[in-house]
Amino acid sequence: MYTAETHIRVRYGETDQMGYLYYGNYALYYEVGRAEAIRQLGFTYRQLEEMGIMMPVVELNSKYYRPALYDDLVTVRTVLKEMPEESKIQFHSELYNEAGQLLNKGVTTLVFYDPKEKKKVNMPPDLHARLEPFFKKQP
Repeated sequence: MYTAETHIRVRYGETDQMGYLYYGNYALYYEVGRAEAIRQLGFTYRQLEEMGIMMPVVELNSKYYRPALYDDLVTVRTVLKEMPEESKIQFHSELYNEAGQLLNKGVTTLVFYDPKEKKKVNMPPDLHARLEPFFKKQP
């Protein structure tokens, strides 16, 4: 299992009239978490794009437990529970407030996609190599 964390402060422009993080912005927080998780592996989305790989979202599920509020510092925990196989990768996101209370959970499924060939492709070997140590079975 691979886990990464990043922090995002809820900005005024991201909130609704009640001062809550607008529900549609949770997907953006998931994206920040995914990008930073990949960056913490020593890889970037930009590198993937330079290799001719895009990662479109094909499914998104979200469950809300309590609101994130204006000026809260939110911890975004991004987890890969299993080694991605073939063209699909699934990120599990958990958002917590500063008190450690769970605010939201989400699962985002993406595919590795070659835009020139207009087809799904397998995960790039370089990214696979970076993730592999987190999924090796212990004797």
